[in-house]
Amino acid sequence: MTDKYTPIESNDDDLYEHHSFTVDKGQAPLRIDKYLMNRIENATRNKIQAAAKDGSIYVNDIQVKQNYKVKPLDKIRVLFEHPPFENLLVGEDIPLDIVYQDDDLLVVNKPAGMVVHPGHGNYSGTLINALIHHFDNLPNNSSNRPGLVHRIDKDTSGLLVVAKTEEAMAHLSNQFAKKTSEREYVAIVWGNIEEDEGTIEGNIGRHPKNRLQNTVFLDDEADKGKPAVTHFKVLERLGYVTLVACKLETGRTHQIRVHMKHIGHTLFNDERYGGERILKGTTFTKYKQFVENCFKILPRQALHAKTLGFVHPKTGEQLNFKSEVPDDMQQCIEKWRHYAKHQDA
Repeated sequence: MTDKYTPIESNDDDLYEHHSFTVDKGQAPLRIDKYLMNRIENATRNKIQAAAKDGSIYVNDIQVKQNYKVKPLDKIRVLFEHPPFENLLVGEDIPLDIVYQDDDLLVVNKPAGMVVHPGHGNYSGTLINALIHHFDNLPNNSSNRPGLVHRIDKDTSGLLVVAKTEEAMAHLSNQFAKKTSEREYVAIVWGNIEEDEGTIEGNIGRHPKNRLQNTVFLDDEADKGKPAVTHFKVLERLGYVTLVACKLETGRTHQIRVHMKHIGHTLFNDERYGGERILKGTTFTKYKQFVENCFKILPRQALHAKTLGFVHPKTGEQLNFKSEVPDDMQQCIEKWRHYAKHQDA
């Protein structure tokens, strides 16, 4: 999907592209309203049908109605007369936890709960709103998002590098594309991981039935999704959960969340992927209450972007940064540590 702010000429009106998709080669015939529902977050079928009725949905540059059936390699575009709301950026005086900055870049420690860039349902209070308030003339990335080299999920805390110049944007983006940047996350996952360390590989793409999730596609569907590699290492076994470090070789959306679920170890309290339920443990009421208390302490997925390393785009120096695990996650770890110790006693 693209959110590019690109007007095109059609019927003498300026239209703006809000979404763009190319249908997969193996796609079976499917009504376009159903197809778009699975690909546009927070879109209802009524909204999509209204857009089709208004002539806003194009397939191969031809307007179509909601009952059009998509075919392999169709090029779908959703166009409106107004720019996407997420591109109408307004600076907001939101404090930033800046770990490092110079004339070329800055490294920010993002709190859990902050969205990185505006999008459907989140048009203010984002990291970008804060960045454009505090810094002038940030360079746009390929999606017209000022300063952003990479992103982390709303409820994931931790480190992000932001480019201040066009040269830094190009250089840093290239490092992330070539997988030379270093990123390590800390996560609490359900279950006791038997191996001390390992590597998870599997293409990641949008889940065919749940449009808010991504999933792993295996060998028989190798043409779907994008390649993804996650290396993990057990830091501490805490009874019914495990504290792990995850290093990313690639940067797919929800990568750690999807890969850990794929091997049977969903992130603790990851509501989108089913980790907000008790997935391991006993049936005792006391245990259930203990887990509920952990959920209250850590009301988000247990994931923190702890380390970030890259080569400085101007000096060529290797820069490495670390951030402490935030209080909510640390308190949850301590509770599980105490619980596991008590169980072993």
